[in-house]
Amino acid sequence: MPELPEVEVTRRGVAPHLEGRVVEQVVFRREGLRWPFPAHLTESLVGQRITSVGRRGKYLLIGFDSGILIVHLGMSGHLRVLPPGVEIKKHDHFDLVVRDGDQLHVLRLHDPRRFGAVLWHAHDDGDIEQHILLRGLGVEPLEDKFSAELLHKETRKRSAPIKQVLLAGDIVVGVGNIYACESLFRAGISPKTPASRISRARYDKLAAAIRDILAAAIVQGGSTLKDFIAVNGQSGYFQQTYFVYDRAGVPCRNCGAPVRQIKQGQRSTFYCATCQR
Repeated sequence: MPELPEVEVTRRGVAPHLEGRVVEQVVFRREGLRWPFPAHLTESLVGQRITSVGRRGKYLLIGFDSGILIVHLGMSGHLRVLPPGVEIKKHDHFDLVVRDGDQLHVLRLHDPRRFGAVLWHAHDDGDIEQHILLRGLGVEPLEDKFSAELLHKETRKRSAPIKQVLLAGDIVVGVGNIYACESLFRAGISPKTPASRISRARYDKLAAAIRDILAAAIVQGGSTLKDFIAVNGQSGYFQQTYFVYDRAGVPCRNCGAPVRQIKQGQRSTFYCATCQR
């Protein structure tokens, strides 16, 4: 699944082609993905100018004067910006065609597993932060509100393992499986440690690790996941720097002990039992 760095890479890739452009056409090739496409989306968007391209967690927020188009890449989706006339492939389910002067650009959503989403939130429906998909999300890990103090305060009554708490997304959003494993390794914290038992000093290390690893992943174009490619069709290369993720049985880069793999909440967790306590 594309995680926060991959979605941020996508946002940065599509924004220059969308912001300030006017929607010329909306194309659906099926009735919906995880949820049905909005019934009146064409009427809501055609002729409207795109004012912004933002992100909240793993959701892309394409802003208009009248509302916000919410796009989620699901388990296997990616967006491409293409010229008109490019061959339509299987699983190309949605196009947003925009005009830039005399030129047209096509924002195309490709989603083989169809767990993605394209939804509409009109400004008349209230603050976008209160949308049902967004209102339970925690703070953004790359913004000032995220801190070791926040992690420590919000986990005093959380007995679940810290890895599970990070993935829950209600304290800090967007720290998915890959980057949770890597951040915990860098901070020297076992993924099995109950969140409430981690000290403030150790949360200082974890908060710094989360910030640094997510920022580095964005710079490197994210990770090359099974179904993810960037807007320009190229792959990220952060996976070349993994210390533990997907390295079960391989010697730890720090101490040489074999990296271990366990299941937590039906997700694979990778860690070094020697370096992480």
